[in-house]
Amino acid sequence: MKEDIFELEAQTKSKKLYDYQANDLKEIFKRIDEHDGNYNLLYQLPTGGGKTVIFSEISRQFIEKTGKKVLILTHRVELCNQTAKMLDGFDVKNKVINSKVKELPDQDDYVCFVAMVETLNNRLMDEKFELNDIGLVIIDEAHYNSFNKLFKYFDNRFILGVTATPLSSNMKIPMKGNYNELITGLDIAALIKKGFLSRAITYSYDVGLTSLKIGVNGDYTVKSSELLYTDYPMQEKLLFAYEEKAKGTKTLIFNNGINTSKEVYDTFKAAGYNIRHLDNKNNKAEREEILTWFRTTPDAILTSVSILTTGFDEPTVETIVLNRATKSLALYFQMIGRGSRVLPNKKTFSVIDLGNNAARFGLWFEKIDWQYIFRVPDLYLETIQSDEEIERNFVYSMPDELKAHFKNTKELDFDIKARYKEILLQHKRPKIVIEESMMNHATMCCENAEDAFDARALAKLLEDDIKDRIRRYSYCICKSTHSYVQWLEEDYTRKLRVEIGKRF
Repeated sequence: MKEDIFELEAQTKSKKLYDYQANDLKEIFKRIDEHDGNYNLLYQLPTGGGKTVIFSEISRQFIEKTGKKVLILTHRVELCNQTAKMLDGFDVKNKVINSKVKELPDQDDYVCFVAMVETLNNRLMDEKFELNDIGLVIIDEAHYNSFNKLFKYFDNRFILGVTATPLSSNMKIPMKGNYNELITGLDIAALIKKGFLSRAITYSYDVGLTSLKIGVNGDYTVKSSELLYTDYPMQEKLLFAYEEKAKGTKTLIFNNGINTSKEVYDTFKAAGYNIRHLDNKNNKAEREEILTWFRTTPDAILTSVSILTTGFDEPTVETIVLNRATKSLALYFQMIGRGSRVLPNKKTFSVIDLGNNAARFGLWFEKIDWQYIFRVPDLYLETIQSDEEIERNFVYSMPDELKAHFKNTKELDFDIKARYKEILLQHKRPKIVIEESMMNHATMCCENAEDAFDARALAKLLEDDIKDRIRRYSYCICKSTHSYVQWLEEDYTRKLRVEIGKRF
């Protein structure tokens, strides 16, 4: 293949690439020219950077210059249809290979094919089905490992994987094992600076996650997540966060579990907000009706279960709520990316984090060394803080409106860690720290109440402060299992009520 065969064509009949897209396209074609097939290249560009636009133009130029065909693989039906529509915009005659397509007698009429990985794999296992003259295979959302099973069918072809997060969804199958090289595009901060993405303003609310369990896929299980996020305190925290930071904005809420999403719907509906629920059990007509409502309703709130992380584009979203925790870097970026589209009157959007995700991965726009992650993903994963480490850094600050209830008390703070050290030096039993803390809370309640009834009502307001003190104590004694901490909280609350009764 001659070196000049892929001269850059940024302008097509109906589409135009931005400078950064054209530069990346040029680098990709340089690799295609150098290797002439039998090479697996991975390309990274953030969500919203225009990956589909770039690989559609790559397809157009590749077909025009080589006379060979292109195959584009996706993992979802929505992505198949969106890709096919984008290719039409580039005048690339394509055919979608879906569940209805059993044979390809008309394949000579097309220069490009778009297929879901499972559908194509089933077809290729059938000897009657064959794709001829494919020179380039493009894999969208390449960090998913489901595509690997198809590599054996396309030996000696150039394979281009495209993803926003080049970190494998299965750490047992690192991406460097399937791709020879990684090319990275502009990072999120640069795209924001150039005006291609909106700037995210992140609000993080500390959440205790030690009760969550890790499943076989390496992420938190739905069952353990739903036990935490359907609980009344978490629903209250979600509603408070929305009302404090996002009230009246078009809001997309991501949950881990259908029951959680339905609980969110009930909570917000009872509070009088305009909200709908969407999950994978909704049929196509219901889904389209809900998404149309969401698009056309200014203050709409849509609660869902991760089905809108890819293949969904609604630029008018103003707030993203992560009402879940995730161990998946890809999912973290995908969820936030749903709010990053730019509009003339939208330069920023809000992110409400209720899963310690920003503490785990860093802020969405912070620079990430994708080359390092590609080379040594295991070392990168070791640097991610555990939930216990994250929670050790939580700093509880009593809200001003709560402090107002205790105006007769001069000192509201009680340093658990400092007092624990003093107790150890005095060779006394550690539990004294908890007893003194409880007495301090009893004093606060009694100093600011007229009777036992009022004092016990004040004690209920101290729930978050009590949880924080118990958590800090559990770290001091290096015993922080969920069941033990829960028992400590219950025992503390019971003794506080008894003490208040004694004082009155």
